[in-house]
Amino acid sequence: MNSNISTLEGICPMLWPALRALSHGELSPDQQQWLHQSFRLTPAPRTEGPGAAESIAHRAFTDDAGTRLVLDVARVGASGWVFTLFYPAERPTVDTVEEHRALFREAIDQLGLTLVEITPAATADEVLVPSAGSAEPAFAANWSLPHVDLERLWPHLGVRKDAPREVREIVLRELMKTPAWSAAPTDLQLQAQHFLRETTPPPQTEPQG
Repeated sequence: MNSNISTLEGICPMLWPALRALSHGELSPDQQQWLHQSFRLTPAPRTEGPGAAESIAHRAFTDDAGTRLVLDVARVGASGWVFTLFYPAERPTVDTVEEHRALFREAIDQLGLTLVEITPAATADEVLVPSAGSAEPAFAANWSLPHVDLERLWPHLGVRKDAPREVREIVLRELMKTPAWSAAPTDLQLQAQHFLRETTPPPQTEPQG
């Protein structure tokens, strides 16, 4: 990765998340210092883009493809840690995103943090499955999404259209548990049922004796 550093303000006033990893756990001052050194962070909060108020350090750089990016670390509450890769204009390549996914997961493991979710998810363990009593999406109580086509619905659920099937299955099943699902368009419900039937393995048959 090219470490050509530039200032955050010199990039663009608006930033968009390309990859976001949420984890939780306690970090000692030495562990936080290790994180700063490993990510080569500037010890100053990011001042632009979503979640800037929680930012504690960042690094603006240009990758090998010439795409300008910002790597940010934020702290949420007493023990929440958010690692985000932002872009101001051109979306980074898939290889760059996956490189940072591996970087984030390696740091989370190294620091002994607990992974909560990664968006967009690439594996089942990166999907946040809400626990009982946790907050639901805004449309969970009253259906308000406009689309009747499942392929166009995925982005509203925070899932890429090319996400692994196991990821889409988990997210779809969680959506179908919400009170609003009964009010979803009939065509969409039928598409969802068809998608899950294709996902479910065929029943095992007893061998003939």
